[in-house]
Amino acid sequence: MEVSMEFMGYRKMRKILRKPEVSVLIGLIILCLFLTIMSPYFFTWRNILNVLRQSSVIAILALGEAMVIIIGGIDLSLGSLVGLTAVTGAWVAQAGASPLLTMTASLGTGFLVGLINGLLVTKVKLPPFIATLGMMSIVKGFSLLITSGVPIHYPWTWLSFLGGGRIFTIPFSVILMILMVALVSTFVRNTTQGRDIYAIGSNEKAAMLSGIDVDRIKILVFSITGVLSGICGLVLMGQLSGSDAFYGNGYELDVIAAAVIGGISMTGGQGNMIGVVVGAALMAVLKNGFVLLAVPGYWQTVAVGVVIIAAVSIDSLRKKY
Repeated sequence: MEVSMEFMGYRKMRKILRKPEVSVLIGLIILCLFLTIMSPYFFTWRNILNVLRQSSVIAILALGEAMVIIIGGIDLSLGSLVGLTAVTGAWVAQAGASPLLTMTASLGTGFLVGLINGLLVTKVKLPPFIATLGMMSIVKGFSLLITSGVPIHYPWTWLSFLGGGRIFTIPFSVILMILMVALVSTFVRNTTQGRDIYAIGSNEKAAMLSGIDVDRIKILVFSITGVLSGICGLVLMGQLSGSDAFYGNGYELDVIAAAVIGGISMTGGQGNMIGVVVGAALMAVLKNGFVLLAVPGYWQTVAVGVVIIAAVSIDSLRKKY
């Protein structure tokens, strides 16, 4: 009986350790321990808060990317869209609009672009890669047209608290990240639409035959992702007291890496939002480690590419064996 209980405990522990988010969390802990040994500045309260603040935008954006990947798609326009939402908000504010109208402009811009992405994928039948790749260029162009390549200053208002405010010593962007994770996790796990997202990613034809409105769910996912981009644009406006057409530049690789590292399967239908946050934290700690150890910045780009390939390879091997 005792042997049987031990065997059951071993199988249960093995099942837990096989979960992608758990293995990534273990990797994150090991990386933190390594950096703590290598740098006396890593495990300080100030640096920890800095890492959390840096990871907050990527984590929020990665939540949207994760949902798109779960339904079997990809969104390459997210990084550029963050820049456009920030630019639009600052431009409207500069014209004398209230903070509430500024927020509406940023979120509305994100929603509109996400909606267009969804319509291109579902109604025009463009592959998500092509639709969002083209949108990435269009969005970047509009950002440059609005700013003429010159940053727009945004004065401090209550809206700036989203990115630049603190509650005690905790950056509000970190609290906002936790709130977004809770909301998106609840949505995908406890609502009919959320469960439909996983069903579509697992088998789109079966989902369609079971009565799921596949096009509507896809449009919903891209629209939500656009709104999350708008939130990130507002956070960056608050953190940096302004906006620039190049905000979010290169974020698409970071969010894809965070999602894949966190256990979101590139073939769709699998993954959870907690793993995405852990993946975003690992990316932030890795970049922070490069700075503390004085590793040349261009190695960060190399590291992101290596991490993406490694994560997808591990996911593929896990399914194979």
